[in-house]
Amino acid sequence: KYLGETFDIHGGGLDLKFPHHECEVAQGTACNGVAPVKYWMHANMLTMNGLRMSKSTGNYILPMELLEGKNDFFEKEFNPSVVRFCFMQAHYRGVLDISNEAMMANEKGYNRLMEAITLLSKIEINTTSSVDIASWKKACYDAMNDDFNTTILMAQLFEAVKIINLLKEKKETIIPELLQNKLDKSVDLNKKFNEFSPYKQREFIEHITSAKQEKTQLARLEKVIPMILEGKGLNDKYR
Repeated sequence: KYLGETFDIHGGGLDLKFPHHECEVAQGTACNGVAPVKYWMHANMLTMNGLRMSKSTGNYILPMELLEGKNDFFEKEFNPSVVRFCFMQAHYRGVLDISNEAMMANEKGYNRLMEAITLLSKIEINTTSSVDIASWKKACYDAMNDDFNTTILMAQLFEAVKIINLLKEKKETIIPELLQNKLDKSVDLNKKFNEFSPYKQREFIEHITSAKQEKTQLARLEKVIPMILEGKGLNDKYR
């Protein structure tokens, strides 16, 4: 009803590859005569303080506890964008470990990136450009085309930070067209970051929790999927 006979990308943890996803392929192929998914993206495990997350050992944390600082593992709350920034440091197929030290370091890295974006409006334009923006942009796309290699992409973003700082110090030059393009992109980026708030996350989680009260899986899907696809069910102040 919602996905059709086939769709492009299916995510999930490596622990679901067998038997869940293999059964999904078998069922979809048997029903429709075609494999249901074009690309499978199985994410590896998220660990904390070097240990597997487990309720039995007490070594686990919920998303909102990390965002709101209501836990015994981290010294402060973290902006959702910082958490996302942290997760992008590792390839999705690699193990990612979070700790207080790692999150604090990622917060500094994220702030450094955002500070560089604010410098764009202060850069003086020139009649010639000494920086190769086209090659840098291609390197970013190449990273993402290489199995969503966010690790390399993040390295490229900090190469851009170096370029921005050199431009600010007038050790490099850039023409108006290239700078304006970067300014436009930075405005869009900041807008997206600001839209991703803890309040929106809380509303989403509350909606999922209420859906769990439905008696059947279909009823739960009917309640949650429209919100995910169209934003229905989210209060305007949380968007």
